[in-house]
Amino acid sequence: MLAKKTRREFTRIIAAGATAPLILLGERSPVLGSGAHKYEFEKEFFRLPADWTWGFTHGVAVDKQGRILVHHTGPRPMALFDPTGNLMKTWGPEFQGGAHGLTLYKEGKDDRVILCDTKRRVVEIFTPDGEKITALPFPQLDGAYNDAEKRRYVPTNAAVTKDGTIFVADGYGQSFVHIYNKKGEYQKSFGGGKSKEIGKLHEPHGIWIDARSGKELVLVADRSNERLQYFTTDGQHHSLVTDELRQPCHFDIHKGDLLIPDLNGRVTLFDKNNKLITHLGDNLDVWKDKRWPNLPPAELINGKFNSPHSACFDKRGNIFVVEWIKYGRVSKLRKV
Repeated sequence: MLAKKTRREFTRIIAAGATAPLILLGERSPVLGSGAHKYEFEKEFFRLPADWTWGFTHGVAVDKQGRILVHHTGPRPMALFDPTGNLMKTWGPEFQGGAHGLTLYKEGKDDRVILCDTKRRVVEIFTPDGEKITALPFPQLDGAYNDAEKRRYVPTNAAVTKDGTIFVADGYGQSFVHIYNKKGEYQKSFGGGKSKEIGKLHEPHGIWIDARSGKELVLVADRSNERLQYFTTDGQHHSLVTDELRQPCHFDIHKGDLLIPDLNGRVTLFDKNNKLITHLGDNLDVWKDKRWPNLPPAELINGKFNSPHSACFDKRGNIFVVEWIKYGRVSKLRKV
């Protein structure tokens, strides 16, 4: 006999439609966060074909139509889902094995996607539906790279200002940030050296344009230094954030809140002053397991994160999180 369901659960089932799974009493999803920042953990939001295989799930973004893009290293590396979690299409087979950074930005009224490939060591720009627009040239930086050493350039993420200036983080290479103009022409670089020195970077994994102060600043997830660094758009050091971080990977911003996937087992929210709001799904010390990040699927815990690599908001304030794990993990945190 089925357990009796609450009014809230009946409402969710009816609102979701006939394709939604039945949610019974005793099977409630965990709720993360507190106060005005509470989220229901939805593990099974995405509906996938029976033969689907994720690789490492590295990037996620939501376009202006509410469609969710997930970038992963397995077959069919770019997956485009509708707002209800149904798979619409896939594209980008050339990114298999190297899919990494995924950045969505606007060019006029149109969405554009910048993809960073750590295997082919390229940065390319597409429409969300997979039409290739251009590729950025190799950054010819004196003293850091030359034609024989292009393998030392391993771009991980990119960001774009309102005027179209592009910043590329060489997160797995020489730890520089490279600047390109809106035509995609290389200009200059800053931050390299794999150093703890202020103004230098060690594994600038994620990068974002933060305009919450009223001025555009380049925000860098200085991951191996476990800090955030701000730079002006001409590459001058501006400020640091060092508290409440655990291997920060990337960013998104919604209504003044800064979203930070911390690779070591949690997702962090900061307010407009970069003060802690809450940590979500904190899985304390999970990264100390010698099998991490590739724990067996049966050992992953609903409501606890393993290795958040990218995260983003949708327009309603829901959060999508993808994790660095060989068989992939994609979760939705529904704003309560």
